[in-house]
Amino acid sequence: MPLYYLDPFGCVKNQVDAENMMAHLGSAGWLSAKDAVDADLIIVNSCGFIEDAKRESIDAVLEWRKLYPGKKILLTGCLAQRYAKELAESLPEADGLFGIDDIAKIAAAANSLSGGEFASSRESEAAPEFETAARPLLSLPGSAYVKISEGCDNNCSYCAIPLIRGPLRCRGVQDIVRECKGLLARGVKELCIIGQDISAYRSGDSGLPELLAAIAELPGRFWVRLLYMHPDHFPLAILDLIEKDPRILPYFDIPFQHASQGILAAMNRRGSAEAYLALVEAIRGRLPQAVIRTTFLVGFPGETDSDFAALLDFQEKLRPDWLGCFSYSREEGTAAYALKKRVPKKIALARKQEIAERQARITEESMERFAGQTLDVLLEEKFRNEDGAEYEDLWLGRLYCHAPEVDGAAVIAGAMRGAENAGDMLGCKVIARRSFDLEVRLVL
Repeated sequence: MPLYYLDPFGCVKNQVDAENMMAHLGSAGWLSAKDAVDADLIIVNSCGFIEDAKRESIDAVLEWRKLYPGKKILLTGCLAQRYAKELAESLPEADGLFGIDDIAKIAAAANSLSGGEFASSRESEAAPEFETAARPLLSLPGSAYVKISEGCDNNCSYCAIPLIRGPLRCRGVQDIVRECKGLLARGVKELCIIGQDISAYRSGDSGLPELLAAIAELPGRFWVRLLYMHPDHFPLAILDLIEKDPRILPYFDIPFQHASQGILAAMNRRGSAEAYLALVEAIRGRLPQAVIRTTFLVGFPGETDSDFAALLDFQEKLRPDWLGCFSYSREEGTAAYALKKRVPKKIALARKQEIAERQARITEESMERFAGQTLDVLLEEKFRNEDGAEYEDLWLGRLYCHAPEVDGAAVIAGAMRGAENAGDMLGCKVIARRSFDLEVRLVL
């Protein structure tokens, strides 16, 4: 059987695409190689959202070609979707391109390459994604991403997602619940609900609250984590469900992006600093244990010192538990592309750094509140020394306040129960804060 090696570059949405591609390749007889040196085909799953990610994706293709000049390389994902024609002409290092709107045809593209033909999936009709919970999982142990929608209708002026992934399309409630049930049967303990904007989820008469209510009917001990909720149409009704069912985590990933009214309007976002603060106050008022993650975008065209000062003031009032800050990336085809008064990169980076420095203090103070609490921890891996040897009683894991890969961690030290595995969920007590991380002990 032919072997492929997948370089799963990109965000978690790309990761789910990669998992679906792997499932299709497996059903067509391809085997996954643990190392690229053994593979007949190298697949680079790319991101095309911002300039830095695009550059890294192309650099990955160039690096693989340098390492393995005789192997076939297939560039997949958002970058291949967005720039298929340009890349076919300018990136000869890639033997083929495969977008995101026809994942079921990945095996045909791979087979075509193995026969020596240049493959471009953009010439074929779209096909449905691989709909099964039995797909390979690239996520951390015990965790899985469940994509409930594709595309976005928000049309933020800086965002290329609608250009890449199209308008909003949502899966049916029962289809999603069936996938969740299958993942839980495989031992998954954390269902991460994702989409470009899960607040906008709509299937028939059902929105996000109805979907969560259906998932909550599933039995067992597991977490449901909600990621990427646009603040301009946040469904407050989900707070009722979270109050009733602690398995739906009080973790809210809400990308506010900015606080200056002028910048928000130019971004085509309809909210305001006052409305956003009121939303968070409502969440925290109902759920004192709530954890808020957000993202800010600095350096947007026309952002003045006064606009940035408004964002800093918002940050201090909001006091998010976690915050990611990004510099504006000028993307062709977006409404913001032609805007004047572009902010120099040096200024944007300085503003990003100031946001990060202020947030470090806020996050450390926020993590202090967990000291003394007894909570569940999801084990991820044992600590290893420089030689790769495992420490017997030293683990890394996550609490409900830690989303996979982007937040801090729980450090579990001391006596264990004796048969722990990555992906297990166990009770623990938080002993202390260590920078952004939390030190915990298992409740024996």
